[in-house]
Amino acid sequence: MTTPERWPGDAYPLGATWDGRGTNFSVFSEVGERVQLCLLDAEGHEERVDLTEVDGFCWHAYLPGVGPGQRYGFRVHGAYQPAQGSRCNPAKLLLDPYAKAVEGEVGWGQSVYGYQLGGPDEDSTPDDSDSLAAMPRSVVVDTEFDWEGDQQLRTPWHETVVYEAHVRGLTKLHPGVAPELRGTYAGMTTPAVLQHLHRLGVSAVELLPVHQFVHDHVLVRRGLRNYWGYNSICYLAPHNQYSAAGQGGQQVDEFKTMVKGFHRAGIEVILDVVYNHTAEGSNLGPTLSFRGLDNAAYYRLRQDDPRHYMDYTGTGNTLNMLHPHVLQLIMDSLRYWIQEMHVDGFRFDLAAALARELHDVDRLSAFFDIIQQDPVINQVKLIAEPWDVGEGGYQVGNFPPLWSEWNGKYRDTVRDYWRGAERGVAEFAYRLTGSSDLYASNGRRPFASLNFVTCHDGFTLHDMVSYDGKHNQANGEDNRDGSDDNRSWNCGVEGETQDPQVTSLRAQQQRNLLATLMLSQGVPMLLAGDEFGRTQQGNNNAYCQDNEISWVDWSLADSNSELLAFTRQMVHLRHDHRVLRRRRWFEGVPLHGQGVSDIGWFTPQGNEMTDEEWGQGFVKSMAVFLNGTAIVATDSRGRALKGASLCILFNAHSEAVEFRLPRIEWGDGWHLEVSTHDPAVAQPPPQYHAGDAIPVAARSLVVLMRRA
Repeated sequence: MTTPERWPGDAYPLGATWDGRGTNFSVFSEVGERVQLCLLDAEGHEERVDLTEVDGFCWHAYLPGVGPGQRYGFRVHGAYQPAQGSRCNPAKLLLDPYAKAVEGEVGWGQSVYGYQLGGPDEDSTPDDSDSLAAMPRSVVVDTEFDWEGDQQLRTPWHETVVYEAHVRGLTKLHPGVAPELRGTYAGMTTPAVLQHLHRLGVSAVELLPVHQFVHDHVLVRRGLRNYWGYNSICYLAPHNQYSAAGQGGQQVDEFKTMVKGFHRAGIEVILDVVYNHTAEGSNLGPTLSFRGLDNAAYYRLRQDDPRHYMDYTGTGNTLNMLHPHVLQLIMDSLRYWIQEMHVDGFRFDLAAALARELHDVDRLSAFFDIIQQDPVINQVKLIAEPWDVGEGGYQVGNFPPLWSEWNGKYRDTVRDYWRGAERGVAEFAYRLTGSSDLYASNGRRPFASLNFVTCHDGFTLHDMVSYDGKHNQANGEDNRDGSDDNRSWNCGVEGETQDPQVTSLRAQQQRNLLATLMLSQGVPMLLAGDEFGRTQQGNNNAYCQDNEISWVDWSLADSNSELLAFTRQMVHLRHDHRVLRRRRWFEGVPLHGQGVSDIGWFTPQGNEMTDEEWGQGFVKSMAVFLNGTAIVATDSRGRALKGASLCILFNAHSEAVEFRLPRIEWGDGWHLEVSTHDPAVAQPPPQYHAGDAIPVAARSLVVLMRRA
């Protein structure tokens, strides 16, 4: 390689920026004494260019003639003093934190570690073996792309139905996707997939992590992979192994094409992002990027022992949200995915870790303050996973007004109700109506609650009604990994069975959970494959299973077509009835002086629920009336919203219960809309009137509807 011409360049923007004539390179390192840009060719030859210009600890240069497709990395010379928190090692090629594309993957071995493995004193002895041959490369990209007028969809939260999916797992086994496109960004928007999502009625896909991530050394040794991808290393680069086009930067355009395809189908794209930790792990982890650039700036180190990391994430490290350059990296990353990649929102993994100022979780930390005032980021959907693994990390209900949250209390309460756990129905009522006890006090709306009964982490819907305990032996950890608090019920037999009574009950329980999810105020989220009974054979922690355990089995769409049809019915029922998509809280009091309430709660005998009945743990049956003519909010043009009223009869008892429709002022003439016991509702549907007796089968619910 010939030595390229070098101009001073600029400190900002950070990363590699192609302007049509050359590329500006800039990287932050406060501890670096000398920083080298390493240009790499396809054969792995390296040309090192010293970055002699430094402004505000950003080392930079402009290289005319260097453009898209150029592979590169950095080397940082400086102190290797782990006890003082410094881990510079110029023998290690480093990925650019601002790389927009990455080629290759980590080749595990001694060379990617900054210290000598098995040394006499933990990580004190630096390793001088060169990691060039074992490291992936950052790639210069051209960000120009023909969006053809595409822009974010901005679907209102109360109109949103989220579908949590994995880029690889959703299409890997899909017979309607061309083999070369399965498991890729391109495969996600093939007609067969889009048709399924359209018929299902979802309005947004929430993708498990697509930032460039690393397969952990310990998993690779076991022949496994980091399938979920919660092991990020580059926050601006789409993961290269999900690209059908290749790894030399083509994955960027492929990702953009995917987003454009979803938007044309009316579906938003939400990314699960992991800004709380990186793939470099604990002090005994590899040196891939941040650690070698400026360890003490990027990571939270223990004040009494800077050799070791504060670990609020369970992964060995926590990003240092107290440092301005770390905050800048995250904000730059978020804005890039919004402005350049057109995504519609983010779900923040272990978001409580991002709120830790010193040790305690601070809802008004710098991170949330900056997002609150950012005119780009505060316009998209923001979802918090409101916990981490540190002390005081469970923060459901405590995030600021802009944010929605994965409502873990919703998941637990709904699971407990349908498995028959002894707890009062009052909490179930709160969850059904949007969790006002968690979100109403600080001006938030029902859409602050992102409701789910299953997600990628835990049992699938099928497994939740088929297994009492986890079965994670395939993970290679002797079934020690994964949660033991599953709140599941196997309906009498552990695992798969041909017993018709058990399989019938399991199908009914799945319908109960799906129906409850779609009948609840807030924002529902479906786990991909639950709509037709996907199973992981009882594995509730399939993070390392890049195989049939985790991939969606599309043959189930035929064999479990009744469940798929029911799921579609419930999603479209939600879309059809405004009273299920309220923007404001129920008030439960008479409105407009007419003696009519927006919501009412009744016993099976038709009487209003008493305070004593609300507190009784054995109560498992109740009726709720949702008044579609008492929706206080207006539409976007200020017009009054009126719609059908619904009456939902819940019976989680092990025996059938006879309900009587109460005599109330909400009108008469109800017809059967949904029965989870017998989903094939007769046509024309049965009609009911005030005072009529309605039998509701054991462990089932019934939805009655009255037109406005």
